[in-house]
Amino acid sequence: MSMKNFDIKGLSNKQVLESRNKYGSNTTEFKKPNIILESLKKFLQDPLIIILLLVSSSIYFITGETADGIFLLFAILFVSLISLYQDTRSRNALEKLKTYTKPKCKVIRNGIISEVRTEEIVLGDSILVEEGIDISADGLIVYSNDFSVNEAILTGESFPVHKDKTQNNNQIFQGTTVTTGMAIATISAIGIQTKLGKIGKSIEEIVEEKTALELKLNSFVKKMASIGLVVFLIVLALNYIKSYNIIDSLLKALTLALSILPEEIPVAFTTFMAIGAWRMMKKGIIVKQTKTVETLGSATVICIDKTGTITENKMTLAKIFGLKSKKITAPEVDLNSDEKELIELAMLASEPIPFDPMEVALHTAYSKMIAKGKRHHYKMIHEYPLSGKPPIMTHVYQNQQGKQIIVAKGAPEALMHLSNLSAIEEQEIEKAITTITTEGYRILGVAEANFNESEFPKTQQEFQFIFKGLVAFYDPPKKNIHLVLQDFYKAGINVKIITGDYGLTTTSIAKQVGFKGFDQCITGDELMKLSESELKKTVMEKQIFTRMFPEAKLKIINALKSNGEIVAMTGDGVNDGPALKSAHIGIAMGKKGTEIAKQTASLIIVNDDLSTMVDAIAMGRRIYTNIKKAIQFVISIHIPIVLIVFIPLALEWDYPSIFSPIHIAFLELIMDPTCSIVYENEPIEKNTMSQKPKPYSNSFFNIKELTTSILQGLIITIGLLIIYQYAVVNGASEDITRTMVFTGLVTANIILTLVNRSFFYSIFTTIKYKNNLVVLIVSATFILTGLILFIPLINRFFQFEQLTISQLGISTGIGLLSVIWYELIKLYKRENARLSKFIENN
Repeated sequence: MSMKNFDIKGLSNKQVLESRNKYGSNTTEFKKPNIILESLKKFLQDPLIIILLLVSSSIYFITGETADGIFLLFAILFVSLISLYQDTRSRNALEKLKTYTKPKCKVIRNGIISEVRTEEIVLGDSILVEEGIDISADGLIVYSNDFSVNEAILTGESFPVHKDKTQNNNQIFQGTTVTTGMAIATISAIGIQTKLGKIGKSIEEIVEEKTALELKLNSFVKKMASIGLVVFLIVLALNYIKSYNIIDSLLKALTLALSILPEEIPVAFTTFMAIGAWRMMKKGIIVKQTKTVETLGSATVICIDKTGTITENKMTLAKIFGLKSKKITAPEVDLNSDEKELIELAMLASEPIPFDPMEVALHTAYSKMIAKGKRHHYKMIHEYPLSGKPPIMTHVYQNQQGKQIIVAKGAPEALMHLSNLSAIEEQEIEKAITTITTEGYRILGVAEANFNESEFPKTQQEFQFIFKGLVAFYDPPKKNIHLVLQDFYKAGINVKIITGDYGLTTTSIAKQVGFKGFDQCITGDELMKLSESELKKTVMEKQIFTRMFPEAKLKIINALKSNGEIVAMTGDGVNDGPALKSAHIGIAMGKKGTEIAKQTASLIIVNDDLSTMVDAIAMGRRIYTNIKKAIQFVISIHIPIVLIVFIPLALEWDYPSIFSPIHIAFLELIMDPTCSIVYENEPIEKNTMSQKPKPYSNSFFNIKELTTSILQGLIITIGLLIIYQYAVVNGASEDITRTMVFTGLVTANIILTLVNRSFFYSIFTTIKYKNNLVVLIVSATFILTGLILFIPLINRFFQFEQLTISQLGISTGIGLLSVIWYELIKLYKRENARLSKFIENN
């Protein structure tokens, strides 16, 4: 954007490079942590599984079983590397998120306004700051319009501080927030030389806190660890009493303790959330805190703005209504002098450097239609910012001869109230408003005032205005918005419009785009008069909320939450901040959103396209579904591991020590990648976005899902016990029995991995899903198991013996059957769903 109306050129490209080379960039040089070392530190803070493996390994070395000890050390290394890899991957993803959430600012260079990252600012730059922006560096004001800032970050005082270049208080500081108006400043300090930098504060860090669900999962793991410890002590004591062999007792106790610990769960949770946030970032969705990912799949209501969300936010001046002519005219036709004056007054009531699309449209229309106007002969001497309910703004101009122009624009009803209109004039204006807004146009009233006093009034509402007319803008709906709304409706998400615009304008646009409930509308003033019970009922019944202001928006969000809804809300302005913060999922727009909106929100849509939010919800549901699959897999496979170790030991069967720590360690080697790598990479299931949102709670599982996992685990256990008893009854040795049970367990593990890729679709459908990691991990498991079973040296190391064809067939067959039965349950689910859909459609 050109700065031709101001004598401010800013630095040239050459001067920017010279300043950067001499003084550096606008960065705070804090020591950057080493991601790998941080991951290692976190890993060592909870090393229970490693301690158990180390103890087991040490026992083997002490007893002279060096090979077993070396294998366990290898297992320790491998499990550690997987955990470190996943944690490092998560941290790298979060670091990338931090770079994407760094704010931008407007600078004037080469006489043109452009947008750069805050760290690219250099000493001597001219920056433009406006309402809602966080100031990026210290500077001296060279131009301002009704400019005030909140300096609470420096002073602790939250009230606005007025500033301009004529006062001693003419400096702006990094980290403070613009509350009103705009200013242009020359940068005087950057980075650690700023006032904020010197006191060592950092305001751009993303702080990750553990969520309620993460804490609950960690608590579950700790409880299992406690149970493991108790079991360890009991088994150790009982075995020692019977055998007086401390080494044998320790190994048996450690084997059972190792089998109980589901240490994969916290790793899987952290990985899924962080990598999920990173995947969203690649799609243009910046997740500021990964805990938002938990909530995304549960959203039941999304509250959206009209302008820039449903519409393009590309305004053109489409209609004008002059009170004097009493007719509605299109700007393309020949305008009379009164109509041209109306456009000129509307432009003068706009900011000199327009950023609001309506003001840009007015400046454009003025430049095209009015060759010689008053703009260049008058200078703004006073400004009243947008304020009031409904809001208006007023500018005061004066020429060299002292003649003044006082002009205002804003909500027509506000200016009508402040003007001395006859009943007939009010009827003419209201008729014009109805005619224009029913066609979907946005409207502004324009008024002029005469004032002869020496001091201007404190508020613009004290002027006696002369109503001049209306200017109307057309903002076309986005081409894809109809499909986006249908996607939300299909996913069971209710959509509501919350806007400051006129009701008739909003309902007209809503009808055009296929919005459900376009005729169910209420205004902000009507909403504020409702009792709490009436409000809770109304927010569920009404779909469009117009003439909204911050307090009303916040009331809507809180009322929806009190009704048990999981609320997402889009916003871009300073006034959206409270509601964005209150919503479960606050969504800021990356292009047109203010910095305050972006800071308050939990998500930022980079391209301002609402269809991206559909992608975000889909990915949220995908992440939730996949982590549920991973945890259900862990529960299902741990049950048979625990029971096949415990039951022979507790019941004193022929071969009580069916597994030792090295067998458990091997199983960990194949389970960890399946849990934390394979399921994370699973694609979204095709019915995910045609289901209702999942209920939000602090637990992943309902009784039905937990029952499924336990039942799967118990049936695998029954299968393994059948293999065990078959081997014993047929006179198999301990090593043969161990080999058969182990083969059955590994087979069940592989089939469970494949079956649990979906709890609805057939394994023949999911096998077509694109996930190369499934092939990789399953193939690796087959190869390793084959080496263990058929290479004599490795075979003997694991205390296995080679199986006959029939023994191998029985082990793999029972392992397969102990899991594949769930395909019948899935078939029943699909048939039931098909029948329900048939009944619904007929």
